[in-house]
Amino acid sequence: MPGVGRRLHTLPALAFVVVALAAVPLVVVVWNSAQLHAAEWQALWSARIPQLMVNTLGLAAWVAAGSLLLGVSAAWLVARREFRGRTVAVWLMVLPLAIPTYVFAHIYTTLLPTGIGPSFYGMPGAAFVLTLASYPYVFLLVRAALGAQGAHLDEAARIAGYPGWRRFATVSLPLLRPALAAGVAIVVLHVLSDFGAVSMLRVQTFTLAIFLQMSGRFDFQGAAGLSLVLVVLSMTFLVAERFFRRRQRYFMHGGGVAPRPIRACGWELALVWGWLGVVTLFALAIPLAWMVGWTWVALDTGAIGARFWGYASNSFIAAALAAVVALAAALPVALYHARRRNISSAVALQLSSVGFVLPGPVVALGVLVAVLAVAAPVYGTLVALVAALAIRFLPLAIQAQEAALQQITPSVELAGRALGAGPLENLARVILPMMRGGLAAALVLVFIDALKELPATLLLRPIGFDTLPVRIWIEASEEMLELAAPAALMLVAASVPAIWLMLKSTGAVILRAR
Repeated sequence: MPGVGRRLHTLPALAFVVVALAAVPLVVVVWNSAQLHAAEWQALWSARIPQLMVNTLGLAAWVAAGSLLLGVSAAWLVARREFRGRTVAVWLMVLPLAIPTYVFAHIYTTLLPTGIGPSFYGMPGAAFVLTLASYPYVFLLVRAALGAQGAHLDEAARIAGYPGWRRFATVSLPLLRPALAAGVAIVVLHVLSDFGAVSMLRVQTFTLAIFLQMSGRFDFQGAAGLSLVLVVLSMTFLVAERFFRRRQRYFMHGGGVAPRPIRACGWELALVWGWLGVVTLFALAIPLAWMVGWTWVALDTGAIGARFWGYASNSFIAAALAAVVALAAALPVALYHARRRNISSAVALQLSSVGFVLPGPVVALGVLVAVLAVAAPVYGTLVALVAALAIRFLPLAIQAQEAALQQITPSVELAGRALGAGPLENLARVILPMMRGGLAAALVLVFIDALKELPATLLLRPIGFDTLPVRIWIEASEEMLELAAPAALMLVAASVPAIWLMLKSTGAVILRAR
């Protein structure tokens, strides 16, 4: 079967072409870091890196602790208590994911009284803002894990006379360790890569230092050195998290059904909605009210005009192009790993997912240096920006497509080939139509994240090509609230489809009454 042979050789080649392109930022960072002399490294280690490491790791620790507190408590209340409005409660807990961290930071710095505002800057404000933006990840993972726990364990502890809090501490919580580890990993990686909140709240972390090294000092090699330290830090944490999580594996024999939620009434119902209400107030209600209020002022004063819609159009064009490029680039990698499942495909999958551990400024640095070296005319054009966005969010597209491919029986492909379809025809008429849902999910997820990306857009956008995040950044620095609010509200509204897809995929949209 020569057609099949050519396909088996072509697919790995295409996959590793994508891998090579996706790894460009990492290769550039490593190469430019190697150009630093020993004296320059010593200067970085003595003057910059220790304080940056203390600030970055300290912020990550505070945000991880806050996200665990909010996420675990909210997930337990939603999963273990039956009350009217549970579906609404799930949405209220997850919707803060739609609000970018730099929007959170801008809103709370403008709302706080004059006497409190200055003290909000720095570590306390950044930890508060990033916790509000990050706890939904812990909530989603812990709630899914609670739903997978068997009722017989909880019933055995109840028969043994354990009260509710002790059952949670001795039965539920130990079984949640894998979900907690995964949630903390996601939160920490987001903190390590955050730029918007830390820059607005003036916290010197690695991401902000890299951006300033590039945009202010034009020191690409120094920025590459700091980037390499950040990449090593992220990879070390990710490897350690996977190692410890692998040693704590739990299996549920016989499937099992989650414990029946206890109906909350009286003081307990007030306590449930009181706690969920406090979280919703700070994470969703106040920011949303601020955005809607100032957007109304902008509409009333005619501040939303052709220029605003031009910024929105620029954002949608860049995000749409990045989503299409990422979608096309992810397909050979997802196909290769889903159909071959060998060491080579696993390596391709991991290397193409480098965007998970590279913050926006690092990806922008890699693309910028590579473009200046091999394709200088592309510098300052939309091509460079789209390439950076596609590389940054390529892992989202790969994961969504691979999940869709796992649900397609290989025998369906064999049937198409037996009927005379060639590899490309089989792909176009059999495989792609069957993975429509995964393709749509990949497109939406990449589009939404690319729409909100700030540092890469700031560094690589063409002259005069302002986007909604860039305008939020500019208007926030100039205290023009009526112009920043509409852009922020549009970003939030555009993110709702991605939230819906996420909830649908985890089964969190429908909470069946028991």
